[in-house]
Amino acid sequence: MTKKVAVLIGSLRKESLTRKYAHAIAAVLPPELQCEFVELGDLPLYNQDLDDAGTPPAAWTAFRATLGSADAVLFVTPEYNRSIPGALKNGIDVGSRPWGKSIWDGRPSAVVSQSPGAIGGFGANHHVRQTMVALNSPVQPGPEMYIGGSAKFLADDGTVNNDQTRELLTTFGAAFAKWVEANAKR
Repeated sequence: MTKKVAVLIGSLRKESLTRKYAHAIAAVLPPELQCEFVELGDLPLYNQDLDDAGTPPAAWTAFRATLGSADAVLFVTPEYNRSIPGALKNGIDVGSRPWGKSIWDGRPSAVVSQSPGAIGGFGANHHVRQTMVALNSPVQPGPEMYIGGSAKFLADDGTVNNDQTRELLTTFGAAFAKWVEANAKR
């Protein structure tokens, strides 16, 4: 049975390495996982007053509906200052509110981080994991995916340029499919 995966990309930049990796991962996921890329750049900053007044921005409502209809979530993020980008954290916050109506509750997820540096966005990866655990989203425990030195594994057109990296992404994708199947809401 096909499962819908919402893909959230932590970088807003059109030609970001993170965006290229998100598309590369989507291309090697098993066919039972269908990806929908959900943009974060147009989400206004979360402000509880708007929910309390019953006037959430249309972008929040659409985001919540899209994520609410997904079977799982794949986070693909760079690391900014040893943490996650503000746009990604804002998206997580928008989805977690209003209180008691979190779209994340029970929805399986996985995290991929990348960095041109050696540690592959380890800090960002674990900050997303920490946040999602607090929101009761079962986060895939392994294999973990940190892509260090990420710029050298992509061709100019954004495709993965070597078999070893493609194999790692494929292995991760197969594990994610099993994670989603085992943890998806019934």
